[in-house]
Parts: sequence; C-alpha cells; structure tokens
Amino acid sequence: MKHQDDTPCYVDRRGSGSSKWDALEERFGRSDLIPLWVADGDFCAPRTVREAIAKRAEHPVYGYTEYGEGFFDAIIHWYRRRFGWEIRREWIVPEHGVVISLNLAIEAYTEPGDGVIVQTPIYPPFLKAVRRHKRRLLENRLIVEERGCRIDFEDLETKAAEAKLLLLCSPHNPGTRAWSETELQQIAQIAEMHDLIVVSDEIHSDIVYDRPHRPFATLPGMEERSLVLHAPSKTFHIAGLNTSYAIIPDDSLRRRYLAAHERAGLDNGNCFGIVALEAAYRGGEAWLEAMLEIYRENIDYVRGFLQEQTPKIRPLPVEATYLIWLDCRELGLDDEALQHFFVDRAHLALNPGIGFGEAGSGFMRLNVATSRTNLEEAMRRLGAAYRELEG
Repeated sequence: MKHQDDTPCYVDRRGSGSSKWDALEERFGRSDLIPLWVADGDFCAPRTVREAIAKRAEHPVYGYTEYGEGFFDAIIHWYRRRFGWEIRREWIVPEHGVVISLNLAIEAYTEPGDGVIVQTPIYPPFLKAVRRHKRRLLENRLIVEERGCRIDFEDLETKAAEAKLLLLCSPHNPGTRAWSETELQQIAQIAEMHDLIVVSDEIHSDIVYDRPHRPFATLPGMEERSLVLHAPSKTFHIAGLNTSYAIIPDDSLRRRYLAAHERAGLDNGNCFGIVALEAAYRGGEAWLEAMLEIYRENIDYVRGFLQEQTPKIRPLPVEATYLIWLDCRELGLDDEALQHFFVDRAHLALNPGIGFGEAGSGFMRLNVATSRTNLEEAMRRLGAAYRELEG
C-alpha cells in the first residue's frame, strides 16, 4: 500500500529528547556541534508508520502487548520480497533490540572463558557484550585498503580453532562493507570446519547499494549453525520503539536462545513498536527507496568534498549503511588530539574510531543521515579547521 506524500522529510529534532541532538553537551562537552555521530537518522518515519502509531494511540490503554500474527507475517513477507528468503513463522523470535540479542546469544551458546570472535573495528556493543559475559575476546582485525576493509581469512581460521562463536556484522559497521558472496561463503566454510555458531547482526541489511544482501543463514549448511538478527529501526528511523527479532531456523539453537531470553525476563512487546514494524514492512518500501537515494547523494557529496578539500582525511568506499569510515591517520594526530580536532576546532560530533576497538585508532565515523544543509555546513567547518591545521 502506497501512501500519498510519503516522501522522507528532514525534521529538526532538537528539544525532542533525541540522544543524537540533545545529549551533545553531556557526550562531547559542548552544545554548538553538528551531530554526525550515532547511527540514527533525522528524517521522518514513513507516513504509513506514523498513521499506524497514531491509530494505536487512540486506544487509551497502553498495557502489556502480545506479538500477533500480523507481526510475524510482516517479517515473512519482507524477507520474501527483499531477500528472496522463505522463512517460517516458528523461526522468528521477537526481541527488544539487536544488542539484547547479541548478549543473549553469548549467554546461550558459550560459557565463561570460551572464545568469541569479533571482526574489529566493530560496533562497540559487540566488544562490551563479550567482555561483560567474561568470554575470551578473539579479534579478527580487518585489513584496511584504499578500496575498503577486507577480512584476514588466514587469521580468522586461526582464531576459529579456539572459538565457539563468531559475531558477524553484515553489512559491517563501521567499515560499511556489504560482504560479497565469496567472502560470506569463506566465512561459512570456516564456521563449518571449526564447528562455530555464527550470530549475524544484519540490522543495516536494508541499506545496501550495489549488490543484493545475502542473509547469512541462507548459505549452504548455515541454517543449522547460525542466527540472523534484524530490526526495522535503522531502516525506518524508529530505533526508539525498541523492537527487533532474531531468525533462528535450527530448533536446538532456538530453544537455547529462548531459554536465555526467558531467564532475562523479556516478555511482551512495545505496543507501538509492534504496529510500527507491521506498517513499515507492509507499506514502507517506496519510502525506503526514496531514502536510499538521499543517502547515495549525501555520501557522494561528502566523499567528493573530502577528496577535494581535505586529502589527508580519506573516506573509505561505502557499500552499505548511511555511515562513512574516515581514515584520518595521515593527519598525524593521536586519538585524543583527533577527537579534539573534530569537536573543538571543527565543531562536529563524530564517533571516534578508537571506540570501535584498537583497530579503529586514527579513524572517525561520520553519519550522513541528515539534511544536505547540515552536511554542507559541517563540511564548511571541517574544511576551515583542516586548512588551519595544515597551516
């Protein structure tokens, strides 16, 4: 169902309790920054989502809410249309967030001291989850090249020999790689060879540009040893509704996950998150395609500006997400000085690369999911600070 006037529109989020905009002073020490940090978009959710939430809000009771059949059907139809994967109703486990699922999977499939592989630099909750549960963190560092990040498969196989679990980020955050079919097959072969369970965070899988996304569990033999984590949050700018799901085809893996889920006391759902997911997956596809065009244009603009005006800040190619991973090592600044440069000289709020693990040292992550006006002002500020730094 297509809604009239359902085009993405920029929204000024200041004063709405937005983490991205209203926590600048607390997070960065000053409030006069343009926020290009947390992976959260500044565009209105699809009209179909807004209407569904408004209709649900008309009912005056917001009590404990079950996941109805419409929730599961919407996910099944979305995966059939977008990814060509015919998933079953019983495979879907509703959840309150992908990060929660990461933590539950570590608890469900490993014991304290077991090895867990992460491919760094990586979204910080991956690292926190492994350490919080007192598992042994095994870093498979990505190799950074001009054409982007790539996997060190020799090191991955070495680490796999002493691990029980691989936390995969597909597409990768912050590296913005949409892993190729060949790369995913190599990961699958290593997982099978070393009896690894693979937890694949695919929250950015709807934001892929030049190749179709391949859900990891669809690779040969991987239904029995993997689970896919997803949510409509990044796709439709509804992260505040705390609604996600895990797709776990294997009965044994699903039972173990559910046991951890129940121990954590995670029951019922967000009454608005449930209707938002259903509405987004059933009527938000045209909005998403329009949003992807805006991301493409913003990515091209920022990359072009940086390549021309700040040649020592090198943006890696972007295959997925609305993020850009910036290689700032040629500036010759340590991580503290690099953060000072962006915050106090350029007056911009980005995610420092060191927060993604030691492999992120010398990098910064920039979010383009905002207005062109904001991005142009951000680049003006960055260009001025760069020229001053270079003298």
